[in-house]
Amino acid sequence: MKIDVEWAGQVDYLEAWDRQKALVAERLERPETPGKILLLEHPPTYTLGRNGRLDNLLLSEDELTARGIAFYQVDRGGDITYHGPGQLVGYPILSLKRVYAQQGLGLVQRYVTDLEEMVIRTLAEFGIAGQRFAGHRGVWVETPNGLDKIAAVGVRIQKDGITSHGFALNVNPDLTYFDNIIPCGIRDHGVASLAQLVARPVSVAQVLPSLIAAFADVFQVHTNVLAECLPA
Repeated sequence: MKIDVEWAGQVDYLEAWDRQKALVAERLERPETPGKILLLEHPPTYTLGRNGRLDNLLLSEDELTARGIAFYQVDRGGDITYHGPGQLVGYPILSLKRVYAQQGLGLVQRYVTDLEEMVIRTLAEFGIAGQRFAGHRGVWVETPNGLDKIAAVGVRIQKDGITSHGFALNVNPDLTYFDNIIPCGIRDHGVASLAQLVARPVSVAQVLPSLIAAFADVFQVHTNVLAECLPA
């Protein structure tokens, strides 16, 4: 099975959301259309999932405006998170029925687990041991403060098993933006970045090849990378 991989650069959140909706609609209308994974960064943005609590956002509307941070309530699962420069965001638009060649219950949990596995394998390429944390989705790492989250996962599964939204891996973002929220509604654990853990600068461009390879390996697909779109 072939999956197109597109690096879109830094994209406004609403623009990327509209793009996802169009890609989902295309695959609902023409199921034979190949899947796609959009890889990108966002300008500073907070998003609140459909299961989230608004009081996990610690800034007022006026404070958000003054700081130039966008905020949107969206239709993915999960609570509140931050997106910004230095964070690698991925939006796979896939048919789970085609990817897994099966139907029925359990596909959503398998899909989320596979997204986590993809990130865990990516981190391993940089000598970082990512792990799961019972009762909490995403990928976690051991730090001097205990377990901190390095990647969030929040998805939506449309009718016919078409996916949207996805994952966000903290490569080298400004982590102080997370101080303005209770990330994923979890008070007792913080966030971490890849650059912080390896104690050297790491760019999103450096991480992309490892993540694309991990995606192909975990989901057992052939990736058609639009090379001209990748950052130098």
